[in-house]
Amino acid sequence: MPFRSLGEFLRELERRGLLIRIKEPLSPVLEITEVIDRVSKMPGGGKALLFEKVEGYDIPLVANVYGSEERIKMALGYDNLEDIGWKLYRILRPEVPRTFLEKLKRLPELKKLNDAIPKVVKRAPVHEVIDENPDLLTLPIPKCWPKDGGRYITFGQVITEDPESGIRNVGLYRLQVLSGRELAVHWQIHKDGNHHYWKAKRLGKKLQVAVAIGGDSPLPYVASAPLPPEVDEYLFAGIIMERPVELVKGVTVDLEYPANAEIVIEGYVDPEEPLVDEGPFGDHTGYYTPVEKYPKMHVTAIVRRKRPLYLHTIVGIPPQEDKYLGWATERIFLPLIKFNLPEVVDYHLPAEGCFHNFCFVSIKKRFPGHAFKVAYALLGLGLMSLEKHIIVFDDWINVHDLGEVLWAWGNNVDPSRDVLILKGPIDVLDHSTNEVGFGGKMIVDATTKWREEGYSREWPEVIRMDPEVKKKIDEIWHKLGIN
Repeated sequence: MPFRSLGEFLRELERRGLLIRIKEPLSPVLEITEVIDRVSKMPGGGKALLFEKVEGYDIPLVANVYGSEERIKMALGYDNLEDIGWKLYRILRPEVPRTFLEKLKRLPELKKLNDAIPKVVKRAPVHEVIDENPDLLTLPIPKCWPKDGGRYITFGQVITEDPESGIRNVGLYRLQVLSGRELAVHWQIHKDGNHHYWKAKRLGKKLQVAVAIGGDSPLPYVASAPLPPEVDEYLFAGIIMERPVELVKGVTVDLEYPANAEIVIEGYVDPEEPLVDEGPFGDHTGYYTPVEKYPKMHVTAIVRRKRPLYLHTIVGIPPQEDKYLGWATERIFLPLIKFNLPEVVDYHLPAEGCFHNFCFVSIKKRFPGHAFKVAYALLGLGLMSLEKHIIVFDDWINVHDLGEVLWAWGNNVDPSRDVLILKGPIDVLDHSTNEVGFGGKMIVDATTKWREEGYSREWPEVIRMDPEVKKKIDEIWHKLGIN
């Protein structure tokens, strides 16, 4: 089962030998990043890191906590992450019961959904210390890369409410420290937090914000999940945990946030104020994103545990910890993609492509042009609309094996016939386009070609060994002296 707090999660990681305590004093300016970067690039993602002595601070810093397949499975409480996707699918796409017996069978499922609804509590560990004269500079917020514009909160759950509907959004947005009481909030144009900001601006309202650090172990992940706007991320976390996320009301904001968090920063954004410079920032593309204008958050309180842990992550040249957050999203949302596109067998968003540069997808091809149909459909699914290259393969290609992908891509594609160049929305962090957030896309049909698709020759057969021969060699393999 998922863990109720960051501390509980770390204790289990340490028990399993998956955590390293670093006792050497290190500066939060660059030095901690260098250690995290080296560890996250180790085979399998390295281990979680607990920096016990951050120079100038009495709060320990933890990083790379979610940076392996094993640890993110532990955090979410599942061996097969697709099981989470099927749970979400049954809720978002419920089937109408046709008989009274089917209605009865659905009662346990409906009860599980009801049990997942966030619960508000009166007392919370995160309220052990309340500071209404806050100073962000008392927190061990690192400066990650040499040319970053300052220190950045990188793993905060940024909580807002839609000014019209009241629906909560929890997003993983970076925040640049401008002063002891001010942050720049990186709300990209495609994100729900940005929509809340512009609605508040249109209505002439201030937008209340809370930034939670830590909490129940699934919460940092769910803040990154590309959920539909009407789905509350903390409800989603409750579905994962099969118990409600406990929330507590803010001290200076009319928002609710995780009661088991380590630290929460409360405040507001005034849309009537001018935007401020944010950046540069060494981003997950491996490049610095330049200075852009973003909203400013005024900090009104910082609440925390008596002995909090500061949860941090870095991004940069892949692989980093976000490789495993992206992998979790890929696996969790495969069932929903399969519901919309039953012909899809599997898909892969490689971390080396920063998740939005490449999508490899395998399909059960049934008609001419099927590959293009699937690619068009994927470009219409939420944040999949930001994918820059979609390459479609036959169902027997393992899209997670880059060698197999390149073999099929290279052999099966005639660029003059099988490549389409389109235009559409692009991730705003993509620096290759002439305009921010808008540019070219490429669809590649790497499937076996049919005559109806313009292929006039006879498609060759893939080399396969005789099954009986393979069986015989399997049986005597241990006798051959080959390790």
